[in-house]
Amino acid sequence: MKINIFNTETEVLANLAAYFVTIADNAIVERGRFSVALSGGSSPKKLYELLSSPAFKERVDWQKVDFFFGDERYVSQTDSNSNYLMAKKALFEPLKIEPAHIFAVNTSLEVDNAAEQYTATITKYFAGSEMRFDLVLLGLGDNSHTASLFPHTTVLHDISPSVKAVYLEDQKKYRITFTAPLINQAHHVAFLVYGDAKATAVHHIIEDERDFENFPAQLIAPLEGNLQWFLDATAASQLKSTISR
Repeated sequence: MKINIFNTETEVLANLAAYFVTIADNAIVERGRFSVALSGGSSPKKLYELLSSPAFKERVDWQKVDFFFGDERYVSQTDSNSNYLMAKKALFEPLKIEPAHIFAVNTSLEVDNAAEQYTATITKYFAGSEMRFDLVLLGLGDNSHTASLFPHTTVLHDISPSVKAVYLEDQKKYRITFTAPLINQAHHVAFLVYGDAKATAVHHIIEDERDFENFPAQLIAPLEGNLQWFLDATAASQLKSTISR
């Protein structure tokens, strides 16, 4: 695990965008394509807007990039809460990404069927090989969740590299998420976290004793891949040690 700390939100985003470009270029050279699982939320939206800006849009061969979603809200793809819709507006449309390279969750299906179909889609994409994304982008909630791995949900105990439906009792809503084992098969995993509201959660995940039920993001520990955190100074303010490890 490597912890990267920057002074400002702008620096965090710029450095993660540069990291994205590097991983994409390396994957395209090594494997001919770059597979990335996107995250939702306001922080990733700013990253996608930066990647599609003049500063970065010419630095990736976007025709060789395939986009997936590490989690999705169980809403229509036209709903304002849809992770797909956010990425479409911030990234896909500005870059003119062809639909064939966008693998969205089919939320028109019954929720368990949607999760099963997405697992099948990913399995087919990797053509029988281990399902190893080149990069999985993650955020972190102030309750220590990541993707849709929320505290005290049954998916935290799932040992299959797959996609599952999750019911959030407090919200009375379903979500669809990569399981931790699927995330942990990735070549690279990167957390994007900034703001003082996330400082306690960052401390829990990186420095507290293992307690997956309360701090689900602790489950993220790539088996053979590389894990990096991109933090601003306020998000890292409760860390006792900032030494990369």
